[in-house]
Amino acid sequence: MTARTRVLVTGATGYIGGRLVPRLLGKGYDVRCVARNPDRLVGQPWPGVEIVFGDLEDPIDVTRAMYGVDVAFYLVHSMAAGDAFRERDRHVAQVFGEAAATAGVKRIIYLGGLGDPAKVRSAHLVSRQEVGRYLAASGVPVIEFRAAVIVGSGSASFEIIRHLIERLPIIIAPTWINTECQPIGVRSVLEYLIEAIDHPTAQGIYEIGGADILSYREMMLRYARIRGLRRFILSLPVPKPEFSSRWVDLFTPIPYSIAQPLVESLTTKVVVRDDRARTTFRAQPTGYDEAVRLALTRLAEDHVETTWASSLSSLTHDKPEADVLGSHEGMLLDRRLRRVKAPPARMFDAICRLGGERGWPAGNLLWQIRGIMDRMAGGVGMRRGRRHPRELRVGDPVDFWRVEALEEPHLLRLRAEMKLPGRAWLQFEVLPDPGGARVEQTAFFEPDGLLGYLYWYAVLPFHRFVFPGLIGALKKEAESSA
Repeated sequence: MTARTRVLVTGATGYIGGRLVPRLLGKGYDVRCVARNPDRLVGQPWPGVEIVFGDLEDPIDVTRAMYGVDVAFYLVHSMAAGDAFRERDRHVAQVFGEAAATAGVKRIIYLGGLGDPAKVRSAHLVSRQEVGRYLAASGVPVIEFRAAVIVGSGSASFEIIRHLIERLPIIIAPTWINTECQPIGVRSVLEYLIEAIDHPTAQGIYEIGGADILSYREMMLRYARIRGLRRFILSLPVPKPEFSSRWVDLFTPIPYSIAQPLVESLTTKVVVRDDRARTTFRAQPTGYDEAVRLALTRLAEDHVETTWASSLSSLTHDKPEADVLGSHEGMLLDRRLRRVKAPPARMFDAICRLGGERGWPAGNLLWQIRGIMDRMAGGVGMRRGRRHPRELRVGDPVDFWRVEALEEPHLLRLRAEMKLPGRAWLQFEVLPDPGGARVEQTAFFEPDGLLGYLYWYAVLPFHRFVFPGLIGALKKEAESSA
């Protein structure tokens, strides 16, 4: 391989792929990314990256994306696809391998799941290892890295540990919490992936792990010690993994569709049995504590490159109109998407006139009652109004909100200053769309412990009335004025 090797990255909207691309550019490679929704990559600061459309289930799309490529990274999975994820993973791997062979790709690099194939019972891990076999069956040389828990700011496994420990002083966990694991830092994973591009002899399966072998209990308690938190973990027999998955879904940002296969895989011991990776590659994985400290530093500096939800960041953009209740990047959310037959500037102007003497165009009485309740609790209430009836600038009060971010005519984010068991934001994003604009309205809430969760679910019935009405009224106003 030369310094101008052309590399194809799948999963560039995801956690690993989104971090890999800028490092490949830094090494001087020509990078092409294939995505079913290329718009999700347009805003990335990746100069020179070629972004092409491609549905990985379509052989024609994938073969077209492969032409001229020397090395292809396979960094996708279908865990969020529900019960059919294993069948979809198998089909996509077959299509990808055959397209790589047709296009003359010299090497495929794949990141899969660690575990003894003879003992793996988790459908998620079985699928991960099946994918490697289907890729290899294409005849293209494959380097398959098998990793267990990846520790890094924003990774799904790390976020489960972080949110459980930060929010629950006493954790009742299933007996699988005593299962052994060999976690690896995300930085080490990226080092392995990049080195594999030009390695002269590497081929086949390489098991990679960090410097420590720990049980999940030890991983959680070590995190608590690093954070200076006192936590207690009790392990009890839980009859079904679904119960644990629901618990993770409730107290962490990881949705049930992803938590279920992850939790199921935690019952399998995942440690490195073959040490060939350490003797073949130069990468020297760090210990668990160092990986945790680095992840926490990135979070504290607000320098998280990608998260587990990066590929889901546009949860509703593929639909003309959609409502989503769920969680994202550690926050509970209520998201509404609407298409508007009006220019983006007109829609944004309607949003910027919210509050003050004009009031709120949907559920205004409920907003006023909430303001009275806040004043009774010692908060600011709704009495502050706004500085100007039409204009906004960062720092302006808007009733019990304050303008935190303003990018005309695309983004307005309001931060709540009322008394809450957590922190809350209301955000509006307006983007151009054929025939008008697309507006996404999202209420974010970061709960403070169990009380925060109780508050969110207590007010959820009101959200179901107020927030659809709010975005509907703004849409109607913009279209009328247009």
